[in-house]
Amino acid sequence: MNPRISRITNLLLVAGIFVLTIAFAQASELSHLSGSYKVVHKTDLGPQTRIRLQLHLANHGQRDLHVQRLTLWGSSHPRKSATEACSLVVRTGASASTTQEFTIPSSEYRLWRRGEHVRLLVAVESPGGRKSIEELVRLDRISGGKEN
Repeated sequence: MNPRISRITNLLLVAGIFVLTIAFAQASELSHLSGSYKVVHKTDLGPQTRIRLQLHLANHGQRDLHVQRLTLWGSSHPRKSATEACSLVVRTGASASTTQEFTIPSSEYRLWRRGEHVRLLVAVESPGGRKSIEELVRLDRISGGKEN
């Protein structure tokens, strides 16, 4: 193989590994996020249910997390009506709470009452602040939440 082509190939390989390493490092920072929820108010709207959730997010990672958006992830996918803008900072090794309202299908709320896990898609500002990184977080139910 031509030495010049070999050098170019090696440089491209190193650049590719570098880009992948940065992407994995950013994604892994969110994997230390956990959460819980409590239903503090529920309103039946026929086929829809409006719920107010008290959310508690804990950051077990190595940097502060700046939450920009929260989306309840349905049984098969997220719903636009279940997305709320959020401005919340979860400091390293700490936790933060917020109360958010979402509208979800009543059938999905009934699944929650039967033990279906609630999942939250959390959009966090990337370290450079140019984009968001998203992670799906399974929420545990805080006892004492509404059951009706």
